[in-house]
Amino acid sequence: MPVIPIARFDDERLAAFRDIGDAALRRERGECLVEGRMVVRQLLHDQPDRVRALLLTEPARDALADLLPLLPDLPAFTVPLAAMEAVTGFHLHRGCLAVAARGPERAWPSVAASAHRLLVLEGVGNPDNVGGLFRTARAFGVDAVLLGPGAGDPLYRKAIRVSCGASLAVPYAALTPWPEALGTLAGDGIELWALTPSPDAISLHDACASGVPARLALLLGAEGDGLSAASQAAAHRLVRIPIAPAVDSLNVVVAAGVALAAVGLILPADRRTIPDGGQSWSAP
Repeated sequence: MPVIPIARFDDERLAAFRDIGDAALRRERGECLVEGRMVVRQLLHDQPDRVRALLLTEPARDALADLLPLLPDLPAFTVPLAAMEAVTGFHLHRGCLAVAARGPERAWPSVAASAHRLLVLEGVGNPDNVGGLFRTARAFGVDAVLLGPGAGDPLYRKAIRVSCGASLAVPYAALTPWPEALGTLAGDGIELWALTPSPDAISLHDACASGVPARLALLLGAEGDGLSAASQAAAHRLVRIPIAPAVDSLNVVVAAGVALAAVGLILPADRRTIPDGGQSWSAP
């Protein structure tokens, strides 16, 4: 269908874009919300069947003009920016919003089966940190992210935005039962390194110098509480990033980036760098 201009914010055809702050409702509907021209463009290009509807300002429509004719059955509407804010209840400065299918939940053994690099998150609930971790994971070729207790939803609107769409691309799954599943993961030949600022942990430099395992999972905890005693006990190694003594710890996203850079980049053939400098996407 063509892009339809709508002038009134109470138009019934905009119902899919209301209540966007209700994350529980979105999960019940099997939906997620994707905002921003760059991320929506990537989604339309790589996973068009996942998109259910678009809400655009005219400038955003023009920015996507090359893709929209390729998707004639996709419901798409244009509204003035003020009407978009009235409908959604949020200021979407790029004037571009997509309702997309979350996709089926995956079991962690299938996600981890052939993985060489994994992140395991425990208690990381802040959507900025979740999004930042997925963006970092994608940048360093992480095969999947496994979510322990207290981990935030990677498909929460803000997490998707902060991740620059990486949480739509990097496979993830809940790691259950916890913490028993950590033992199962280790039994599958994946070495577990728990990142902790504890002075008793081995330094990251020394850990890497003694050999980085071919299959490795980095365990990351929430800032403040850190990893639980159970997850640290399940790890093969406790690893710390040496920092100045005046600072007690690093932001979890920064810590993940430092650690992933240290252990080395592994990119499977289906996620090698492509000519435009980005990476192809693999569906979660």
